[in-house]
Amino acid sequence: MAIGAVVFDLDYTLAVPNRTRETLLDEATATVGAPEIDRESYLAAHRRNLTGETREPIFASLLEDRDADADPDELTRAYRTAIADALEPVEGASSLVSDLRERYRVGLLTNGPVRAQRNKLRTLGWEDLFDAVVISGDLDAGKPDPRAFEAALDALGVTPDEAVYVGDEPTADIRGATEAGMAVIQVVSPNGPDPDTRATAHVDRAELAARLPSVIEDLDRY
Repeated sequence: MAIGAVVFDLDYTLAVPNRTRETLLDEATATVGAPEIDRESYLAAHRRNLTGETREPIFASLLEDRDADADPDELTRAYRTAIADALEPVEGASSLVSDLRERYRVGLLTNGPVRAQRNKLRTLGWEDLFDAVVISGDLDAGKPDPRAFEAALDALGVTPDEAVYVGDEPTADIRGATEAGMAVIQVVSPNGPDPDTRATAHVDRAELAARLPSVIEDLDRY
């Protein structure tokens, strides 16, 4: 295949919080005096609200379910602040993207509200790192919906068979990109999802910067 573009996932692929998401959620709820919210409930509400500007609809529904009078906007801001404080880039990630841009178009496709994901890029200093950034909050649907991947491909000016997707999550990333017709490289880690057989190749996150270019080159030969 002749590769013209590489599209990355953001969370747990290129950047990882130094504390668990459960811990960050607990920190945010404690900050605003809201009741505890378990991670599974949050994820379910997040999946129902992949599009939009902020996480406020997510927290509004969760607080309503708990009959809590905490302000969802304050909780949204507290959680966004906690994540920004904890977020760390994978070693060599920015140099990896910059190097790949010398040969390919490089994009980012990430699920989440616009303000939250843009804030992560600002925190990391990555606002100008990619040729195109596509956030599900700006779209009619998020990953794994093929429309999300089509939006990223359109932004980069390539077709599915000319692009490789790099991500970690089996459903949103691996299934979504595969069904969109893209080759997929799964980023794996000791505490992450198991390697998915649908992925074209697998790369350990600790070796991402060192190994990914050669894996992409191998795909580019066939």
